Amino acid sequence: MTNKERVRAILNYKNYDRMPVVHFGYWSETLEKWYQQGHISREECLYWSDGNEYDARIARRLGFDFDWHTCYCPNTSLYPAFQPEVVGEYPSGGQMFLNGDGVVVLKKEGAGSIPAEIDHTLKDRASWEEHYKWRLSFSPERIDRAAYEQLKDRNPQNPVGLHCGSLFGKIRDIMGVTGISYLYADDEDLYDEIIDTVGALCYQTVEAVLKQGMTFDFAHFWEDICFKNGPLVIPSVFYEKVGPHYKKITDLLRNYDIQIVSLDCDGMIDSLIPAWLDNGVNTMFPIEVGTWNASIAPWREQYGSRIRGVGGMNKNVFSKDRAAVDRELDRLEPLIALGGYIPCPDHRIAPDAKWENVQYYCEQMRLRF
Repeated sequence: MTNKERVRAILNYKNYDRMPVVHFGYWSETLEKWYQQGHISREECLYWSDGNEYDARIARRLGFDFDWHTCYCPNTSLYPAFQPEVVGEYPSGGQMFLNGDGVVVLKKEGAGSIPAEIDHTLKDRASWEEHYKWRLSFSPERIDRAAYEQLKDRNPQNPVGLHCGSLFGKIRDIMGVTGISYLYADDEDLYDEIIDTVGALCYQTVEAVLKQGMTFDFAHFWEDICFKNGPLVIPSVFYEKVGPHYKKITDLLRNYDIQIVSLDCDGMIDSLIPAWLDNGVNTMFPIEVGTWNASIAPWREQYGSRIRGVGGMNKNVFSKDRAAVDRELDRLEPLIALGGYIPCPDHRIAPDAKWENVQYYCEQMRLRF
């Protein structure tokens, strides 16, 4: 079987010959460390990205089959983006930096975490009309057919996904958690209009891609709208206002025989799962183990075979030893037995990961599953 066939079989509860060994990429600091240790080349360190030739080289050396985030990504964001620029300096160090979303963030040399947000351009209807609404309209330039052909040709045996955009997480990025939360209370009509505009853009873009005859093994959304204690949006509001846009897009996908629809959302996602499942999203990713021990097991118990999963492998064991890797594989074994589930490190592989432990994990995945 090819990895395309394996993924389709596993996530549709059918027989397969072996479990594919899947990953979700690496932090840039991880690649830098591995370069310094001599495991990868400088070129691979600098130019790696999901699904490209450098990704394939590193994966082969470690023992992975493919990166789940090997997706064709048409532009469903602001077009054109804001021109990034420094808009201020702090005497104590650091810059006020306007990013492509129109958000002013704190930029510090050497900082690797998500930057602190200082200000947001999108605050009200006036700023929406002036700076954002027109940037979220569909145009054919959002689709790069050559990029699709290159990705598909590079991965003939591996699944390639269609990235369908973000229906709420990108709005959160643009406005901030506080801004989008207050907008719902202060101006619900504008809140609805922004969601509807983004939903329409994602639908029109997906439709245009599929009408060009591009074929995919699965579809994929991104949100990141939860943290360790739950969602950053009221679940009932998300269900009511965002759910119908998911339904419209997933119905379109199934008209083109795309049956697997995965969604990337970090954090504790449990209370948002009904909104996704009832509207056509059937595969949760990356199932962060975190401090709350996320697992497909209780979801399968609650939702049955409606729900699938990719992820749920605790990447933190890569910083320890082989015994820790073995214990993690023991933990995963009954989850794999449930069907409809593919283990994958539950986020980008972090800088504390030991190259040899990752290799050992890949080797044991092949031997055991």
